[in-house]
Amino acid sequence: MIQYALKCSEGHTFDSWFQSAEAFDKLSASSMVTCMVCGCAQVEKAIMTPRVRPARKAQSQPEPKPLAAGDIDVATPAPNVEKALTELRRKVEENSDYVGKDFASEARKIHLGEAPDRAIYGEAKLDEAKALVEDGVPVAPLPFVPSRKTN
Repeated sequence: MIQYALKCSEGHTFDSWFQSAEAFDKLSASSMVTCMVCGCAQVEKAIMTPRVRPARKAQSQPEPKPLAAGDIDVATPAPNVEKALTELRRKVEENSDYVGKDFASEARKIHLGEAPDRAIYGEAKLDEAKALVEDGVPVAPLPFVPSRKTN
């Protein structure tokens, strides 16, 4: 069996399996290979990337999927994203009080009026955060782990 990347005269690309290279040539010559998108019979082989197997001793790693148009590559953050997160962290740390692991209880006290109203940040377990949201306490997760402040 052999897999070919194919392209029709309308510009659609798709893959298809054939029993052999000769089988593709025979089917193509008799106009039996058609585009899967538009049905066009004018189909030719497209440029393909080679599939090279790693050495037997090499550890197998999952092959990354190629990015389609509009996909975002989250594995390699863009420098401007890193700068934005650093700036966000700086602003949060400058304008909020760090309450550490007491975040859930302190947020609840502020919401109920038992503590002075102020911006806080800290750490909460997942069940504590869910309970805050269910009780209507306005909280939001931060896209970074707070650095622990020590006295």
